[in-house]
Amino acid sequence: MKRFLIFLIFVFIILPIKELNSWGFHAHKLANRYAVFTMPEELIGFFKKHIDHLTEHSVDPDKRRYALKEEAPRHYIDIDVYGENPFENMPRKWNDAVEKFSEDTLLAYGIVPWHIQTVYNRLVDAFSKKDVDYILKNASDLGHYVADAHVPLHTSLNYDGQLTGQKGIHAFWESRLPELFSDNYDFLVGSADYQYSVLDVAWETIEQSHAALDSVLDFDKKLSATFEQDKQYSYEKRGQKTIKVKSEEFSAAYHEMLNGMVERRLRESIKTIGDLWYSAWVDAGQPILDGMRESENPFVEEIIIDKKISKEDARGHQH
Repeated sequence: MKRFLIFLIFVFIILPIKELNSWGFHAHKLANRYAVFTMPEELIGFFKKHIDHLTEHSVDPDKRRYALKEEAPRHYIDIDVYGENPFENMPRKWNDAVEKFSEDTLLAYGIVPWHIQTVYNRLVDAFSKKDVDYILKNASDLGHYVADAHVPLHTSLNYDGQLTGQKGIHAFWESRLPELFSDNYDFLVGSADYQYSVLDVAWETIEQSHAALDSVLDFDKKLSATFEQDKQYSYEKRGQKTIKVKSEEFSAAYHEMLNGMVERRLRESIKTIGDLWYSAWVDAGQPILDGMRESENPFVEEIIIDKKISKEDARGHQH
């Protein structure tokens, strides 16, 4: 019992912020849920059958951070520690990267692109074996890591603005903004496409995310300098706690300055997750699974109906 209490203290007080940050639970659930609607006609029946599981278990990797020390680096890569031209300096293949920088270094600064490939391979294996539980576990996990790779702050040593006097920007960008504004996002991203190289997809995602990092930090700094100090924060009740958060007014102004960035990265998350789920199934030989070909409505109609239901459920939970 004593050891367990010490562990809890470590998790909630001592464990660095980086090891607890990720797209907020809300955004991860949205990403996995709406990736289901990118599935082609022959697969959507299977994925719709398990949509609630894929939604709820989208956050499992974050929960594992509390128990597994090796979990944290799977969610990010501090690519900017590898020089002025990091994407030229860093080999894309794991063995080449280990040879150049050492495994200890890679683990110290994050391995998300390679872990996406690892979980993808597990999903291919699960599809090949028609092991539904294993399919759902790895599909849920893959969705999580892919979504994390779409977050600009997951690509930098300055992951929480702690190096630029902007501490707290991580949760602000990836949790607060989606929670406030995602009701108005368009999750209709089209149908999944086959991807020949999951590793290339992962690295291209990291490059796109890192390219947006300057805007994430610069816009916050500029807005903070011009916005009235007493209007930048507010207090909200979360369960039994009252917490300090960026005010809705400041959040709306920042969200507008970003010009749709959060929505674009979330939409890209949804599309990429769908692409990789579908690709894994194709690479497994397109096995026939329970529930396939049972969906009658076109996915466009389904997603509109689902979003309406999800909004109504969310309103119900708030009361």
